[in-house]
Amino acid sequence: MPALALAIALTASAPLVTGNGHGFAVFDAKQGAITKLYAHPYSFTAPSPTDPLSEGLPAANLTSRIAWADESNAKAEYLDQSHVIVRDDAHGRQSYFMPWGVQRNVLVLTYEPKGGRRPRLVTTYAKTPTSRRELTVSGVKVEVTRFQDVAETLLSLPLAEDARAFMSIEREDDIDAAVIELLRWAGGRGAAALIARELTELERWRVPPKVTFASSDEKRLWRQSEVVLRMAQSREPNRGGRVNHGLILAALPDSSFVSYWVRDMAYAIDALIRMGHQAEARAAIEAYFHARPAGVMHEQTGGMPYQVSVVRYFGDGSEQPFFTQEGATNIELDNWGLVLWVLGSYVERFGDAAILDTPTYRGTIYESAKRFVVAPLLENLDAHASGLIVKADTSIWEERQKDAKHFAFSTIAALVGLTHFDALAEQRNDSKLHAELRRVLPLLKVGFRAAYAKDGRLRGTAEPGIKNDVDGAVLTAFNLGVEEDADIMQRTADAMKRLAVASGGYRRVTCVLTDPAIFEYWYERQEFVFVDLSLAEVYLRLGRPKDAAALIAPIVAKAARDHYFVPEMYVSVVNPLFEGPIGEPTGSVPMVGYGAGAFIGYLIAREHLTRQPVQP
Repeated sequence: MPALALAIALTASAPLVTGNGHGFAVFDAKQGAITKLYAHPYSFTAPSPTDPLSEGLPAANLTSRIAWADESNAKAEYLDQSHVIVRDDAHGRQSYFMPWGVQRNVLVLTYEPKGGRRPRLVTTYAKTPTSRRELTVSGVKVEVTRFQDVAETLLSLPLAEDARAFMSIEREDDIDAAVIELLRWAGGRGAAALIARELTELERWRVPPKVTFASSDEKRLWRQSEVVLRMAQSREPNRGGRVNHGLILAALPDSSFVSYWVRDMAYAIDALIRMGHQAEARAAIEAYFHARPAGVMHEQTGGMPYQVSVVRYFGDGSEQPFFTQEGATNIELDNWGLVLWVLGSYVERFGDAAILDTPTYRGTIYESAKRFVVAPLLENLDAHASGLIVKADTSIWEERQKDAKHFAFSTIAALVGLTHFDALAEQRNDSKLHAELRRVLPLLKVGFRAAYAKDGRLRGTAEPGIKNDVDGAVLTAFNLGVEEDADIMQRTADAMKRLAVASGGYRRVTCVLTDPAIFEYWYERQEFVFVDLSLAEVYLRLGRPKDAAALIAPIVAKAARDHYFVPEMYVSVVNPLFEGPIGEPTGSVPMVGYGAGAFIGYLIAREHLTRQPVQP
C-alpha cells in the first residue's frame, strides 16, 4: 500500500450548498454570505442555438451576496448533517436553507440574536434590476424584482420577525399563488420553529442505515452523503420544453459537473436503491425514460434510435452528447447497460414491477427499454475471438471520440444490464427477447474473458497500450459480479500498485500525455476517489479488510474536515489547475454518484462482505 496522504486539509475548502430540487443557494464561509442563488437546480438550462458544443445556456444566478451585516469571521457548517447551513457569530445564529416542504425555489434565512441586536440583511444582485416594486399578498409586503436578460422574477418577503425568504418564480402571474403557498408552509413560525420542523421532517425522510459504522465520523459522512443525494435530484415539474423531473446531478454547485450525467446518476440511483429510498430511485429511473429529445447521435450507433443519452443531459432534459473538455461529441455505450442495471435492481429490491408499465412518450418503460436501450445495445456489439464485446466507444473516462477503443467497462456494463433485463423479460413472458439474451449473454462472457482477461488479470481495453493496461474501471467487474475468479481478482488488485500516487490512493489510468498545457495531463495524474472506493471493495472480496480500511480511513478523515463531502479527487501532484497541497480535496466537490453514492455503496457492500469474505 502507498503511504497515506502527505497533507490533509485542516479547514473546510468547499462552499456549503443548500437545495430542494428547485434551485440552489451557495454559501461561501470565507465571505459569510450567500454568493449564488440559482433559479434552477442545474448550471445550464438548454443547448445554445449558436454554439452547439458549448455547455449551453446558463441558468440564472440572481444574487451575488445575501448576508447579515456582521463582520465576524465565524465558522459555518451544516446542522446535524442536513441541508440547513448555520453560522454562529458574536451576536447570534444565522441559518440558510431551501425547505423541502415547499415545491418552489425558495431560500429561507433566519437570525436568532443572543441579545436585542439583529444586524441588517444586505442583498447585492448578480444582474442589473430593470424594475423593483412592492405589493401586498395576504397582508404581507412582497418585494418584486425583475432583471435584465433574466426570465425569472425574484420575490423577497418576511416570514416572521427573525425569518425572511427569497423566492424565484418563472411567471409573474404566479406571484399570489406562490406567496400564499409559502406563507401557508411557514404558518407564522419563527426561526427556531422553522429550523426544528425542517430537521424533524428530514429525519423522518431518512432510512435507518443497516450498516455497522467504524466511527462516528463514518456515520456522519453517511448521513451527509444521504442529503447530498437528495439535494442533487431535480424536483422541477415536467412541462412543455422541459422534461427533467427526477434527474440527478453529477456534482453540486459550484463544481464543474453540475449537470445530469447518465453514468454518475446510475451510481446515485444504486445507492438510493440499496439504502431503501424507493420514491427517489423510482423518480430517477423514470426520468431516464421521459427525458427528451434523445437519440441525436443515432448515425454513430448503427442507425439505431435510442432513449438514454450517450453522455449527459442539459437542464431541460434534452440530450447533451458531448463533454466540452473533449471538444467533440462522445459515444459512451456503457450508459445503456448501467440504466438497465439500476432498472432491474430497482424491481428486484422493491418488488415494484408496476414501474415497467409506467407510460412514457415511447410506450411503457418496459417497451421503451426493450426497443430503445436493449435493441441498440445489441446492435452495437462486435465479434471478438469466439464471443462478443461492446463496440469501440469513449466509455467511462470520457476519452476523445477520435481515440475510441473497445473498453472493458462498456462490456462490463452491458453484461450487468442485459442480465438484469433478461430477468425482467422472463418475468413478463417475453420469450423471444429472453431467448435472444440467453444466446447473447454467454457470448459476451466469452468475449469479455478473451479481450480483457489476458495473462490472468483484467485490462481496460482490448487494444494494447500503456494508458489502460492497468485501469481502475475494471474493478467494477468484480464488484458487479461480472468476474468472480479469485486469482484474476487478486492479480488485478495487485497490478493497481502501478497507479498508486503520493496522496495515498490511486489514479484512474496511466496518463500518456506529455504537454502540461492539456487539461487531461493534470486531471489524469490526480487521485480519483471512485477508484479508491472500488479497490477497497475488491479488497473486501479478497478477504483483506485491513487493506480496505487503510483506503477508506483517509477519505472519512478528510471529509470530516470539509463539511463531510466526498470529493471527486485529491491532489497527488502539485499543479496549476487543481490547487492545493498533496492530499487536498480537488476537482468537483461534492461529487454525487461517484462520491456520496459510491461511498454509501461501499459501506453497504462492506456490511455484507465482511460476513462472508471471498478467499483468494
